[in-house]
Amino acid sequence: MEEWTHLPKDLIELISKRLDTSTDLLRCRSVCNSWRSSIPPKPPRLSSNTFKILPNDGICHTSLGFSLFKRRIFLIGLPNSHNQTDPQGWLVKVEDLPGKKHLFDPLSRCRSTSLPNSLPRVLDLMNLRIRELGHEYVLQHVSSSSFTDAGNLYMEKVVMIWLNRETEFVLLTIHVSGRLAMFKSGDKRWTIINEMPSPYDDVFVYKGRFYAVDDTGRTVVVALDTDLGLVGNPIFGGDKKYLVESKGDLLLVDMYLTMDSDEGLSIGDDIVEYLVQYMSERTVQIKVFKLNEEGKSWIEVKNLEDQVLFIGDDSTFSALASDLSGCKGNCLFFEDNFFYSREEGDDGSVIGRDTGVFELESGCIGPLRNFPDYSKLFWPPPDWVASTSLEVQNQNHLEELMIEKRR
Repeated sequence: MEEWTHLPKDLIELISKRLDTSTDLLRCRSVCNSWRSSIPPKPPRLSSNTFKILPNDGICHTSLGFSLFKRRIFLIGLPNSHNQTDPQGWLVKVEDLPGKKHLFDPLSRCRSTSLPNSLPRVLDLMNLRIRELGHEYVLQHVSSSSFTDAGNLYMEKVVMIWLNRETEFVLLTIHVSGRLAMFKSGDKRWTIINEMPSPYDDVFVYKGRFYAVDDTGRTVVVALDTDLGLVGNPIFGGDKKYLVESKGDLLLVDMYLTMDSDEGLSIGDDIVEYLVQYMSERTVQIKVFKLNEEGKSWIEVKNLEDQVLFIGDDSTFSALASDLSGCKGNCLFFEDNFFYSREEGDDGSVIGRDTGVFELESGCIGPLRNFPDYSKLFWPPPDWVASTSLEVQNQNHLEELMIEKRR
């Protein structure tokens, strides 16, 4: 509508301050020229000048230090897909490095190295509906040879809180000992938090504060001075705990694991020790709990209604089923080391992406390949991604030809 271009500058600035992500701000600035001139671009936090080399003192002794990267998980759809009964959506994780971008499986650390030829190298934000569902921070070891090799990845989840909009931040991760480790910008070493009744499973940021859960379900809030405050008592039961936010509530996902062999492999107990490489943990049951802050207890949730939970290696997030392609809600996507072998398909897909699906209502659990309606949310990229962006690339090419002709 034309009247949107005439909104007062002060009101436009107020709107921009309510936006949570840099993606939302970018789309807001793309509405029209007046909006673009009224909203200053958000300076990138993760630049080479902001993050040099983080020290490894107190946490690791096998590298020169750490380099910190940010990856964002996007839901890409058509502009009018929210009006459709079956919305079209594509979930993708992007690592933005200086001068280049990498695509990853949304829930794992697997990078898509062989991209389909049809996948455009430029996406037009005006022709696509893009939402940032979550993000993650990744530490990589710095060595004398290279610090961008995925093989040097620090394998524990890292979460961050910014103390201001520019350079001051705090990181929280899990030490190899199972204890919590904190790093503040400007410090020379990591601080290990020794209090640990049981090894920690997950760290999370909820309402601007650090939270951590151990393998019993005991959950604490972690203050910036490293003091711990109990917010949730143990629930025991499962083998692996994750924290995730959904509709403003803090949820705990409790996974029950069993040691099992690869599909189709039959082995006896007497040779198990020689075939460890064929064994992996399989998720056989999942329970979801909601935090009762007043009672410091976890209450089991039987129905997520229209919510879908995503449990990944380095991030957890949630989304509305109505925004996702083929999803009916009350389900959960997760990483599982059992379902697939790690190979790469002809279309660039990672066959071994280990994505599992759990439906709370039916209790059905299995690999993504058993849920064809769900799998199209992940890979390969839908045809409309190429078609909508091809129009932009053709237009850009036409403009280049016109400029060349004028010369």
